[in-house]
Amino acid sequence: MIKIAVFASGTGTNFVALYDHIKQAQLPIEITRVICDQPKAAVLDRARERQIPIWTHRLKEFEGKEAYEQAILTQVQADNAQLLVLAGYMRIVTQVLLNAYAGKIINIHPALLPSFPGRHGIEDAFDYGVKVTGVTVHYVDSGVDSGPVIAQQPVAILPEDSVESLAMKIHDVEHELYFESLCQVLRDQGLLTVQDNG
Repeated sequence: MIKIAVFASGTGTNFVALYDHIKQAQLPIEITRVICDQPKAAVLDRARERQIPIWTHRLKEFEGKEAYEQAILTQVQADNAQLLVLAGYMRIVTQVLLNAYAGKIINIHPALLPSFPGRHGIEDAFDYGVKVTGVTVHYVDSGVDSGPVIAQQPVAILPEDSVESLAMKIHDVEHELYFESLCQVLRDQGLLTVQDNG
């Protein structure tokens, strides 16, 4: 069984999409735990509903970012997580996790990187007036949304679109692309075979 940990800070729609896809495809992938930095985030209820263990603490409970991530690292290593999947996790990952999981942390971003990095990718693309934005799945490095790209999918911004309608289109793409990219990463790392996911 391939073990992954999902990191999230908000509603958890990408977590739910990953969970559902894994279950429907009957893949040998186990989400060992949801790591969350916001103890009241909706993702925690969604994890509990699916009997997925959670780890949730605020940064201010620790002496700094490194101590916080060391506690996370201790947990994901105890869970034997082989890949860390950031799904709406609103913290910059430090060297504590980057060193321990080099090349094994992935993130999804709601824009076509390197354009519109940061936490407001959808709004920034809409406000700038581009005709096409999209979704990027990438490896995490020490920068902000700057790691090597795994996959991208464009999303057209139509004249009638609002920020809200664009966000819905982006999220629909995210929910498919992240699962496809996760499978690709696991195949590339020799953890998942073609037979495992048909």
